[in-house]
Amino acid sequence: MTTSGRWPFAVLAASAMLLAGCSDTVDPEKLPGVYRGSDGGRIELAADGTFSATRVKTQEGGDPVDFSGSWDYEDPGTSSDFVYLGVEDGGLGTTGGIQLYVDDEDTLYFQSDPDGPVTQELNRAS
Repeated sequence: MTTSGRWPFAVLAASAMLLAGCSDTVDPEKLPGVYRGSDGGRIELAADGTFSATRVKTQEGGDPVDFSGSWDYEDPGTSSDFVYLGVEDGGLGTTGGIQLYVDDEDTLYFQSDPDGPVTQELNRAS
């Protein structure tokens, strides 16, 4: 392999290390609580693994919806940590679940398109 052939690999490796170093460690046991959006959305993650969502926007341009079910923290290691919301009741139609991304223990957000903008951000209520 030539020096020029190693350059792209070195850049990718350095980027991965920087991204891994920037991510905050999330303690899933600290996630239960109430989170509110500036537009009236609300999610409550209960310590027993259930949740309720009121007036949340899960899709770009979508209407606010209410739903509930069970939640579980996921750390895939290769992408953003998220809370998987297993929907049992509500307005998501045929969707069985949805990802609620974890910025840190005080900030959660929906992002329907990984390359698009955040659909709704929710901050821990004080």
